[in-house]
Amino acid sequence: MATIKDVCKAAGVSKATVSRVINGSEQVKEQTRQSVLAAMESLGYQPNAFARALATNTYNTYGLILPHFESHYFGSMLTQAAQDMQKADKKLFVMNSHDSVEGEIDAIRSLKAHYCDAIMIYSRHLSEQQLSEIQQEIKTQLIVINRSLDDDKLFSFGFDQQQVARLATDYLLALGHRQVACITTPLSSSTGQKRLAAYKTSLQEHDIAIDDALIYEGQSSLESGYEAANSLIDSGVPFTAVFSCTDSMAMGAIRALTDRGIKVPEEVSVIGIDGEPNGAFAVPRLSTVKLPIVELTRDAITTALTLDEKQDTEQKHYQYLGSLQVKESTRKIG
Repeated sequence: MATIKDVCKAAGVSKATVSRVINGSEQVKEQTRQSVLAAMESLGYQPNAFARALATNTYNTYGLILPHFESHYFGSMLTQAAQDMQKADKKLFVMNSHDSVEGEIDAIRSLKAHYCDAIMIYSRHLSEQQLSEIQQEIKTQLIVINRSLDDDKLFSFGFDQQQVARLATDYLLALGHRQVACITTPLSSSTGQKRLAAYKTSLQEHDIAIDDALIYEGQSSLESGYEAANSLIDSGVPFTAVFSCTDSMAMGAIRALTDRGIKVPEEVSVIGIDGEPNGAFAVPRLSTVKLPIVELTRDAITTALTLDEKQDTEQKHYQYLGSLQVKESTRKIG
């Protein structure tokens, strides 16, 4: 098998010159380039891809870290990322962070070891300071999804969690509801904290006292929504509406209410967040605040693929708004 030394000898040039030709450098005369290419072809020389990557410091490989792969939400993100990377002729490594701080850190370091050009992470648990410190440690560019950050060393693509949660809560209040329960996502995450804070702000602005007995922490799953709704019913505290911080929990809550003989929306209105397609097939069809997850994913991937062009741009942090989708699970009270 021919080596780079054989090419050097056949073309009468140095190893550095052959490397420049392989890496597409413009610092080579056209006549020399053609001589090297002819020598490579006649010898059947195939440059080592990893060696080329080391020379150019690009590996055409990208990482994507998700909390899990179970929901349509993350499935649509994964599908979009895979399609866009395939079109760009890039490789995509995908890892599960198991929805934990330790998992996010381990996944980032593992992908760094795979020589990724950039790592996209859907982060729920790492603080901005932690992300910044990891960025300095690994050097590989981090692109943070689901967060709105300020650090210029990072790129971020997140939803306006205050706007999203207030849109849902304010809609229920506009329908006349005053006893609005809330099923939160895990409050260990910034998303859970911000959505709960927005819910409370909406109530306060409508002169409605916050009742902690109407607030239950869920785990973003159907089962936790079901359990939270049952707990609400068992508590005996009256409520006429449920604001669920995810569609999955909202559908679980509807099932629990139905099982307990409570009609939705005739007796209790329910609204979620995400825009899960399954919500259109729930009975009743779920009102929700739809998140532009596909748009966000596309923009994050475009940034990852064009990092060299974007490093010096002023904007590194992007925020997206949700849109209200009124269906059958909510109705005006009284």
